[in-house]
Amino acid sequence: MGKFYLTTAIDYANGEPHIGHAYEKIGADVIARYRRMRGDDVWFLTGVDEHGQKVAQAAAERGVSPQAFVDEIAARFTRMWERLSISYDRFIRTTEPGHKLGVRALIERIHSLNPDDFYEKSYEGWYCVGCELFKRDDEIVDGKCVLHPTRTLEWTTERNWFFRLTKYQDFLRAHFAAQPEFLSPTTRRNEILALLEQGLEDISITRSRLSWAIPFPLPLSTGEIQGTWVWFDALPNYLTATGFPEPGYEQRWPAQLHVVGKDITRLHAVIWPAMLEAAQLPLPGRVWAHGFVLLSGERFSKSAGVRLDMDEAIDRFGTDALRYFLLREVPFDADGGFSYERFDERYNSDLANSLGNLASRAIAMVEKYFDSIVPAGPRVDLDRADSGDAAEYHAAMDGSQGFLLHDGLKRVMASVARGNEFVQASQPWALAKNPEKRAELESVLAAIVRQLARHAIHLAPFMPAKAQELWVQIGGTGRVETQRFADVDSLDVAGWRVAKGASLFPKPQSPTP
Repeated sequence: MGKFYLTTAIDYANGEPHIGHAYEKIGADVIARYRRMRGDDVWFLTGVDEHGQKVAQAAAERGVSPQAFVDEIAARFTRMWERLSISYDRFIRTTEPGHKLGVRALIERIHSLNPDDFYEKSYEGWYCVGCELFKRDDEIVDGKCVLHPTRTLEWTTERNWFFRLTKYQDFLRAHFAAQPEFLSPTTRRNEILALLEQGLEDISITRSRLSWAIPFPLPLSTGEIQGTWVWFDALPNYLTATGFPEPGYEQRWPAQLHVVGKDITRLHAVIWPAMLEAAQLPLPGRVWAHGFVLLSGERFSKSAGVRLDMDEAIDRFGTDALRYFLLREVPFDADGGFSYERFDERYNSDLANSLGNLASRAIAMVEKYFDSIVPAGPRVDLDRADSGDAAEYHAAMDGSQGFLLHDGLKRVMASVARGNEFVQASQPWALAKNPEKRAELESVLAAIVRQLARHAIHLAPFMPAKAQELWVQIGGTGRVETQRFADVDSLDVAGWRVAKGASLFPKPQSPTP
């Protein structure tokens, strides 16, 4: 249908991947897998942000070089994303030579086209190493950064290069007016509109005494070469990953979608568009800002000591169950909570008792009553009712109403509940006892297997491995992710051979007394 280039924020390489990182990557992966099943040419980018003062400090604490430190961290992230079935096409590291070249090329391009956009100035203010940002007064509470309350703000005075962000204030206002969906959801858009109304400030984009950085290509009037501010290095990764400035990068750029956390919307919806406009490059199509995963009301954070062991969370019920739980329980447009108690409840009620039970019963009955061959049957009320849920599923997933992935799952599970109700109401085990009801039995079981095939397809972006298991058990051939949503209504399961396998969602073993 068209190209679809989406990105996540690149994670800061100063610690282990945590549940907040995973939530974003899983959400973006679901969007990527969904778009592939629509037939789009998808290119999915993620990676790690490896420069900056915070990384240099963490490496020093470990007694290793910054490069050795980030090599280890990058490997941890790629291992975790492999374990969570993140289907990225490109994993970028900001220490890559190509990225460094691209950042320098972008800065030089801005300077060539708009030489007054960079200027020197002495600056002083409160600097948060956790954010790698100078903080405004409204971002400081009790002398601490609101996002990193355990870190001490540093009063910093130095002469730096500045980017004339104020020059692009009118451009940004016009862009937001012309492209209402550029930043979503509405709460995040309203925050940035309010910021634009207050008026922007020019930003310091270099740091002195920062060796672990890409050298800024323009020397100060004193001859000093400073390090590029980490965000002026990190944001261009979306562009440099396409091969910029080499010919051909335009085949991918601009990105259709940036998926980021709500705490970095200003960087992605104000600073990044201004940089691109200064370089006379196209802007991304859309920025989607998700909320936070909370534990007991607190955001997961290494610096704040709010942690969850990712391997333990995956081991509890498997990768797909965790993917399902996070996007069923935590709205993709707001904050939501994580608890093992709620995880257990969701797993048992939604997956084991509802979806798993429906599949197990249907397959067993086809095996018993039709020698494992799915009978033919006409469309029934179950199919027609599911069509309404399918339409709402796509509206939640395709971006037309935002990327409300939790609502997409909600519609699938409403259909699963309807399937269980249909089985109870039609009672195929009773129909099987009456030879005169054979045609009705065929119709009922055909409808149930047809619905299970739809479930496998619609759940494939969320639970790729379990969707494939279900697809195989009901007799589907090939890979479920190669199915296309446009063909779902015409799917014919008659003649498929079911094969009951291991339980899709086994109940956890009770502890031995």
